[in-house]
Amino acid sequence: MAQNFSFEVVKECPDTGARAGILHTPHGDILTPIFMPVGTQATVKGLTPSQVNEIGAQIILSNTYHLYLRPGHVLLKKAGGRNKFMHWDKPILTDSGGFHVFSLSKLRKISDDGVEFRSHINGEKHFITPEKDMEIQEALGADIIMAFDQCTEAGCSYQDAVEARRKTKLWLERCYKAHTTENQMLFPIVQGNVFKDLRTECVKDCLPYAKCGIAIGGLSVGEEKSVMYDILEHLHPLLPKDQPRYLMGVGSPDCLVEGFARGVDMMDCVLPTRIARNGTAFTKKGKLVVKNAKYKDDFRPIEDDCDCYACKHFTRAYIRHLINADEMLGAQLLSIHNLHSLVKLSQDCRQAILDGTFKQFKENYLAGYNLSKSRF
Repeated sequence: MAQNFSFEVVKECPDTGARAGILHTPHGDILTPIFMPVGTQATVKGLTPSQVNEIGAQIILSNTYHLYLRPGHVLLKKAGGRNKFMHWDKPILTDSGGFHVFSLSKLRKISDDGVEFRSHINGEKHFITPEKDMEIQEALGADIIMAFDQCTEAGCSYQDAVEARRKTKLWLERCYKAHTTENQMLFPIVQGNVFKDLRTECVKDCLPYAKCGIAIGGLSVGEEKSVMYDILEHLHPLLPKDQPRYLMGVGSPDCLVEGFARGVDMMDCVLPTRIARNGTAFTKKGKLVVKNAKYKDDFRPIEDDCDCYACKHFTRAYIRHLINADEMLGAQLLSIHNLHSLVKLSQDCRQAILDGTFKQFKENYLAGYNLSKSRF
């Protein structure tokens, strides 16, 4: 276990796999289960760190790939790390950048040594090895860092998933040897796509290196949600019980509840701010497309029982006007609401676990949540 880190499960739901825990880090305690807002470029898009803090976020995530390309990890190290650079005094998690290398760079060559790719910004050629990835993430100064891994896309062949798992294991061993800072937690990542035998083997690959926590990658990349839930149920009994479990890149309200019910402790996603920029809000009943004409003279808040800044002060009609007038405040207000909704939902799930009512909470929440359309 790295210095200044520990994790304790306070209570577990006997009817599901849901856990309420506390993750202790140098920048503060994290009460789990939790949703983590994504600040890809060292900023949660459209919001100040103060606003993110007021929403109740306990930790935010940034992307190694993007910060490596711009402004560069050397500059960030000179600035004193990402916390000082962006004026955020709570914990930070950085992903390995592996997913973005594979998804954003169309010109890439993958070998056992690492990945050669061209920047999506200017086409410049780069080569990332596991050792280089550790150097970058250590310079960024996050509390929690990820091992360099190979993520496969939905629908890939079994053989492609086998090869990606082999490289993920090889790179994990090298990341572990290259990781030198004791004030950072290194999470290995379980890959294996939708193949349960590969997922099982990848867990075995990861266990010797899972000292502080473990991540689940390669889900929510195009497969059906039911498939993701099935994989999570398969993984639940295989993962360490005394370490936090991080499901990467998943963040719709229904997925949060379903993921927590399967033993996941931490989740992140760009979805809440992305759909906000498109004029859409999360609610307990489903998505609300505020930019639609039907809300032109609707003077209710986005959600009646929500106490976020947007709902306390503004109406659907006003926010719709802002979105359709291309005013940045509209996306900002919807981002505040969406992030607040997911943070609050995580808090409600935790309280239900502590109260021994999580199973009923889950059933009630999902019964009222419409996956296909808004009910207003």
